[in-house]
Amino acid sequence: MSGQDKVKQLRELKERAKLGGGKERIEVQHKKGKLTARERLDLLLDEGSFQEIDAFVTHRSTEFGLAEKKFMGDGVVTGSGTIDGRLIYVFSQDFTVFGGSLSEGHAGKICKVMDLAMKMGAPVIGLNDSGGARIQEGVISLGAYAEIFLRNTLASGVVPQISAIMGPCAGGAVYSPAITDFIFMVKNTSYMFVTGPNVVRAVTHEKVSFEDLGGAVTHSTASGVAHFAAENEVECLAKIRELISYIPQNNMEDPPQISPTDSPDRQDKVLDRIIPDSPTKPYDMKDVIGHLVDEGKFLEVHEDYAKNLVVGFARLDGRTVGILGNQPAALAGVLDIDSSLKGARFVRFCDCFNIPLLTFVDVPGFLPGTAQESGGIIKHGAKLLYAYCEATVPKVTVITRKAYGGAYDVLSSKHIRGDVNLAWPTAEIAVMGPEGAAEIIFKKEISASKSPRATLRRKVKEFRERFANPYIAAELGFIDDVLEPHQTRPTLIRAFRMLATKVDANPKKKHGNIPL
Repeated sequence: MSGQDKVKQLRELKERAKLGGGKERIEVQHKKGKLTARERLDLLLDEGSFQEIDAFVTHRSTEFGLAEKKFMGDGVVTGSGTIDGRLIYVFSQDFTVFGGSLSEGHAGKICKVMDLAMKMGAPVIGLNDSGGARIQEGVISLGAYAEIFLRNTLASGVVPQISAIMGPCAGGAVYSPAITDFIFMVKNTSYMFVTGPNVVRAVTHEKVSFEDLGGAVTHSTASGVAHFAAENEVECLAKIRELISYIPQNNMEDPPQISPTDSPDRQDKVLDRIIPDSPTKPYDMKDVIGHLVDEGKFLEVHEDYAKNLVVGFARLDGRTVGILGNQPAALAGVLDIDSSLKGARFVRFCDCFNIPLLTFVDVPGFLPGTAQESGGIIKHGAKLLYAYCEATVPKVTVITRKAYGGAYDVLSSKHIRGDVNLAWPTAEIAVMGPEGAAEIIFKKEISASKSPRATLRRKVKEFRERFANPYIAAELGFIDDVLEPHQTRPTLIRAFRMLATKVDANPKKKHGNIPL
């Protein structure tokens, strides 16, 4: 065979690899409203940047007639590329080849890109679309999954890991995405569960659809497993690119910085009127965030889960910040089990990857009730406290209105190493609200009064005037400054500039024992 013939053979092999399971199966994929593995990578990565590796890998199985069924690439496309010019490692499972099922060779390709990502200090993005373990390979396939799980764990907190569920992800396969930092799902075409509807029906006699059991809406609203739920695959991949723009390549780098187009001195007077006169009237904390961050752009994470706490990424003066804020428009912004988990996970991600934390506080406390207590609010609330205490990144806090009870302590207070703690004049910092406090403190006086209700109202008014303000905390140094709301943006920017060289550390240890 001449040199030209060998080149021709190479080109033919590469073209065959691009077809995956063949044109017919690609058409079936398209009819389901799904893109192919390679089409997804084309949308995710910068044009022309994808560098494939292991295109020639095939499985090594001989049982159950597999020796005669070999496809180049073995059901997954792997390699590297760039997003906005920054190095990214990727794998994209190909459902047209054995239903994207995971074999030893398939897993080996994924492990290789994960190992390379760790060595180069670059994010890993996995596009999952798989029927699960390749049953014909038995325990070899199970062992191959474990090899991936191990790498997910070792890479955690070292390089960002992002999972997109673009089709089925079931059984043991779900635990790889579960360990990664962010999970994206696509409505109506992707699902995740440990056991499928048929098994559920057989064991519990429940009848449930794929979508209700493990679809994007279920996991982005009820379980909190998914951080983002996209309307379609194109939107999903665009959202991943947006997320990548906020986060660093690895745990040794700072987040990317862009040239700001929004003035650092901008002062928005609407903030002076955003807090209602009534202490029980809600407002939208996302409006506060929108008026303060660059261009009003805020990438919310877990938007539809535990809505009483808002978390996400934005920029101040071109620099990434991770934002948490109680949401008075949902459950009055109270902390409960779900919001504590949501917040703790987000704080720990930001601390892993050197992203400063900005916390907006308007919290009446922790949600009372038997459901919360029996569900473990004590240990789950402690996770959020632990996360803030452990975090060594710059931490700035703004108390906009209520900061009651233990929730005041938990939300990046000065006492747990908050660096800059600010308040608006509307802030109320106390053990509890004026009504409850007055009933306890003045119990005897109220009960002895000829008009208990009038006495209670008077005592509540006295307590509110004396304690429902930020000035006692400011006198004690627990609050660094009290601001007019419109002054907040320039003050925050100056604070984060000042904290840019912050160095803090935790005691030397293998790792702490977070209350799981």
